[in-house]
Amino acid sequence: MTQSMSRVGRCIDNGPMEGFWGILKRERYYGKRFTSRESLVQMIEDYIVYYNTKRLQRNLGVLAPLMKYELYFAA
Repeated sequence: MTQSMSRVGRCIDNGPMEGFWGILKRERYYGKRFTSRESLVQMIEDYIVYYNTKRLQRNLGVLAPLMKYELYFAA
């Protein structure tokens, strides 16, 4: 059984997830060696926190997702 990251019947959900995994691999995976599954999982978990709280994104007005979220709800 393979887990899906998208909602059932919503193939358009796949694009953003594919983009995220491509960015993660480009920024943190390629060129690195992981000695254990645990170190790889920890890197992915750390990157998700970084991506959501610190990584600036041009399509969000050069803000991190959390910053954009906070600005949206502050208005």
